[in-house]
Amino acid sequence: MKLLTTKAYAILCQWVKRDNRNGIKTSNTILYCQKWQETVAFYQIQLKLPVIFHNDWFAEFELNEAARLSVADANRASMDSSRGKGITITLEVEDIESAHRQLNDVGLDPPPVRNHPWGAKLFQLHDPEGNRLEFWEPTPKTD
Repeated sequence: MKLLTTKAYAILCQWVKRDNRNGIKTSNTILYCQKWQETVAFYQIQLKLPVIFHNDWFAEFELNEAARLSVADANRASMDSSRGKGITITLEVEDIESAHRQLNDVGLDPPPVRNHPWGAKLFQLHDPEGNRLEFWEPTPKTD
């Protein structure tokens, strides 16, 4: 195992400390999907996420200024689909009841909002590929 030199370690530490963000400007999660068209439609039409980029095998959606979610056609990409196994995308929302109502209004029929022991209200649903989406809002702490 090769150890870092003192200078390399100092440079690494500076990079990690910068703005408390490790120098990272945005984050993008890419879902490789067999059901590409259905999954893109789910995020674009039902969740109403803004499209940043789209071509015939890849779509990138904006979650907020610093976070993206992309859907790639697994048949045309270098990665296989996990078919939703082991994937949970957690999305903190400002108003869990409003998010639940909006998703219900577009026909997704989410399960009821429930309280979670770690201090959140949440509900979960799955995209067409089987990826689990967890919408949550922190609950106020009570003393």
